Amino acid sequence: MGLTDDLRAFFGGAEGRRVVLVGIGSPIRGDDAVGLRVIELLDGRMLGDVLLLSTEIVPESYTGKIREFEPTHVLMIDAAHFNGEPGEGRMIPTQQIGGVTLSTHSLPLTIFADYLRKTLCSNVALLGVQSQNIGFGTGLTPEVEEGSQKIAKVLYEVLC
Repeated sequence: MGLTDDLRAFFGGAEGRRVVLVGIGSPIRGDDAVGLRVIELLDGRMLGDVLLLSTEIVPESYTGKIREFEPTHVLMIDAAHFNGEPGEGRMIPTQQIGGVTLSTHSLPLTIFADYLRKTLCSNVALLGVQSQNIGFGTGLTPEVEEGSQKIAKVLYEVLC
C-alpha cells in the first residue's frame, strides 16, 4: 500500500469524522520544519471538519485546542528518519514511533501520542517525512519541499 491508501485506511469514511492535523517541527532546523510546511500548504483550503495546528516543537501545548475540537482522528506530521528517500511520507503507528528517529521535541512524541489516545481518541498516528538535513538554518531542501507539496495534496484529496 502507498501513502494515499494508508491515509484512507487511517481516516476511514467521512461520516462524522473530525480530524486534527498537527504540524510539528522547528522552523530553524532545515527539513525539521516539514510538518509546519504541510500545514501551511493546507491552510486556507476547504477541508470540512479539520483543525490545522502548527505547533512547532511543543505539540503538548495544544492539547486544550485539540480537546475542544473533539476529534475522531489526530495525525501528527513530523520529520523522521526511517531510511526512506528525502521527502517520502510514511504512516508510522504510534506504537512504532520509538523505532524511528524523530526531530527534537520538548516532550517525546510517544508520550504525547499516548496521552491523546488515552484521553481523546483512539485514532492517533504519525505521518513521518524522511528528512535530509535538520541542521541549523532555514528552509527545506528541494526534495523535502517537493515531498511536503505531494503530502499536502494527498491529505487534501483524502480529507475532501
